[in-house]
Amino acid sequence: MSNYIPVLIFMFVALGLTGLMMAMVIFLGPKRTNPAKEEPFETGNPPTQGDARARFPVHFYLVAILFVVFDIEIAFMYPWAVQFKQLGMLGLVEMFVFVFILMFGWFYIIKRGVLGWK
Repeated sequence: MSNYIPVLIFMFVALGLTGLMMAMVIFLGPKRTNPAKEEPFETGNPPTQGDARARFPVHFYLVAILFVVFDIEIAFMYPWAVQFKQLGMLGLVEMFVFVFILMFGWFYIIKRGVLGWK
């Protein structure tokens, strides 16, 4: 149980600092408001009125899925890098095969024009 004491101390300090900063913003922050501040901010685009069920091109979803897939594949390289010395030559060869397959997929989607915006 004594191993968890530093974690609990860290959690209490983090929560305390967060609460302190939020309280400082509430009590010390400016209270001036105007209509421009009250509008929702949508990544620099002006908010649009109308139906929220607007259709998006499939290309947006395809790019998002490809980002997630390649991001997760790259995340697999971190544990390999941590255990690099223990894996030896076999681990290096396996990572080369993994990177080759990854680059083959990357060049394939570039060749197909998936990432090209129209």
